[in-house]
Amino acid sequence: MRDWTAIVLAGERPDGDPLAKGLGVPAKALIEIEGRTMLSRVVRALLDSDRVARVVVLAQDTGLISSGEPSDLLSDPRIALMTSGNGIASSLRSILGTPDAPWPVLVTTADNALLTGRRVQSFLSCAGGCDIGVGVSERSVVESRFPGTRRTWLKFRDGHYSGANLFAFNSDLCLPAIDHWREVEQDRKKGIKLIASFGPSLFLAFLLRRVGFEKGLGMASRKMGLVAKPIVLDAEAPIDVDKPEDLELVRQILAQRLHDERPAKPAISEPQSAVCQEEQDRSAQEARAALHS
Repeated sequence: MRDWTAIVLAGERPDGDPLAKGLGVPAKALIEIEGRTMLSRVVRALLDSDRVARVVVLAQDTGLISSGEPSDLLSDPRIALMTSGNGIASSLRSILGTPDAPWPVLVTTADNALLTGRRVQSFLSCAGGCDIGVGVSERSVVESRFPGTRRTWLKFRDGHYSGANLFAFNSDLCLPAIDHWREVEQDRKKGIKLIASFGPSLFLAFLLRRVGFEKGLGMASRKMGLVAKPIVLDAEAPIDVDKPEDLELVRQILAQRLHDERPAKPAISEPQSAVCQEEQDRSAQEARAALHS
């Protein structure tokens, strides 16, 4: 059932994106890879899932996006282009739960160019039973496939984790987390400062490696009166496009996908819990294999 609204963050830094400037592209979301913009890749992946009913693209300069997107993507009635604020958190706070973005809401970014309908489906199948679902991948899994990639890692007792640019917000109970995000947004890629913002107990447990990631996220979410859980995804999931080396890696991965492409098998409907368990089991197996390789 198509019951999710998806929001794609396609905004720009105040002084423009260095990668887009270097490539002579008017906006980062419009960088082309294998003949398609990153924005079109992300939006099509979202609509390839049978859970996403509507996609809202948020950007400060909607005219720049609409005139710069070479495909007819934005003419799809399921897609709306809307003006964002100056910050991610404030932009989300103004739209989450409104008629433009009714619950539940999936949030991702326009530079999440490796996103697929299958990953969206897997993520959403695991996003029940909580107020917020946070997509992550574990370092040993990522580096076993892509040893040269550089990510921002949060280091916990049970592994090092990087965000996968996928967030599920299930109801207005998640709004305190958005308010907290707004306060610490400038430090969102500085792991120590982000953890410290949740108070001394979690910060000390983090420094001493006394807490696993799921427990740590639980401690942080309880402080805000909500339930958040990590959703562990595959090795490609945290790879977005921030730097030239990221762009080259994404190009290589997409070229390999095209080479390996086979006729798609008919989709088989499975209970959500079964799909979720399959994905979590596969991630755990990959992690164990990486640790022993």
